[in-house]
Amino acid sequence: MSGRIATSSTPGGIPVVVERMPDSRSAGFMIGVATGSRDEVPGIFGLSHLLEHTVFRETSKKDSFQMAKEMEGAGGELNAFTGREMTAFYGITISETASTAMEMVGDIVADPLINEKDTELEKKIVLQELSMIESEPESRIHDLFETQLWRGHPLCQDEGGDMKTVESLTAEDLRAYYEEKYRVPNLAVYAAGDVDLETTVEWAAGALDSRTGGKRNERSPPPMPEASYKYVESKTDHLQVAMGFPSYGASHPDRSALTMLSAVLGSGTSSRLFQSVRERKALVYSVYTTVSQESDASSMVAYMSCTEKNAEEAMETTSAEIGKLLSEGLEDGELERAKRLVKGANVRAMESTEHRLYRLCVNNLLNGSTECLEEHLDKIDAVTEDDLMRVAEDILKADRLNVTVLGKAGRSVKKKDISDLGF
Repeated sequence: MSGRIATSSTPGGIPVVVERMPDSRSAGFMIGVATGSRDEVPGIFGLSHLLEHTVFRETSKKDSFQMAKEMEGAGGELNAFTGREMTAFYGITISETASTAMEMVGDIVADPLINEKDTELEKKIVLQELSMIESEPESRIHDLFETQLWRGHPLCQDEGGDMKTVESLTAEDLRAYYEEKYRVPNLAVYAAGDVDLETTVEWAAGALDSRTGGKRNERSPPPMPEASYKYVESKTDHLQVAMGFPSYGASHPDRSALTMLSAVLGSGTSSRLFQSVRERKALVYSVYTTVSQESDASSMVAYMSCTEKNAEEAMETTSAEIGKLLSEGLEDGELERAKRLVKGANVRAMESTEHRLYRLCVNNLLNGSTECLEEHLDKIDAVTEDDLMRVAEDILKADRLNVTVLGKAGRSVKKKDISDLGF
């Protein structure tokens, strides 16, 4: 399971991070671009995501069908994702066809055509994706919460963007953004599986070193948000509820303790919220906590799915459970159980080459980290009860509680007074 992480850079200064897995039969390669939805300005909201889609359409060498045939013929997959602070493109194949993965990923990032025909076709697909998210409340609530929490700051801009703005974007808009952002020093390269550093550096240099002349996006951290309550109407009778707090950025020394706090509250079926809100009171269908990860800020949020008649009691029970943790502390053995749960999830996830690539890219682009799995697990093990309670007192503050509710509800839920949710 242990990977060997090595780092280097191309002659043009592009960072290269490689995690070699000696027993792996797959090879994955990813190009990360340090730009995302938080770097967009009014008039282009959603452009990063649309560009990510459009570059797959056609390069000067191949169209999308040719790329698909070659990639699948190599036993592989070509894909990408857009986040608030990054966009990334990756290809994963079996070991013997690794050169195909490198060629395809390098081609779509370094040589996309971005013409009007392809842009218009991909806009239709992206608009359908945005419409689909609108009808998937379990996905939409996450974006709505982050938009409300970071209101007034670029971090509030979700990856999909605004449908009306996306409709108005042109190939010229995409090309201008691409030429500005997809350049050194915004590029970084990652590889995982049956890979080696020397070959990856050679490929990255040949594919990307010519793309010089860029500059990093200027970013400022968000101000500390005050408490707020936001109700968003939707057609579904079932409510989605998000209750959360602003928390630490990716480089903060207490990130591991924050992860353990989230796990104690809402990771797994033995967690406090699952037992109190679902098992003992049957107020929700699902409840869990999660911590987001951005470079200079994050959120720790409890998500719930419930009927309208249970929504207020579910929120109040969640608040009571937070208050109980703050006043009474941890139970015997609770932290150790949570540590093993989190470590187990991390170890299982690392069996996936795709997850390893994702982890290398996100950690490195957000805070320059090249932390391996063992180092990450050691940090989890090092968290003490005092650490967790110190972080709980720092993060779980009623005057920073933000609540977002999505669904169809009456006045009581629409106008909920969150002063009732004190700790």
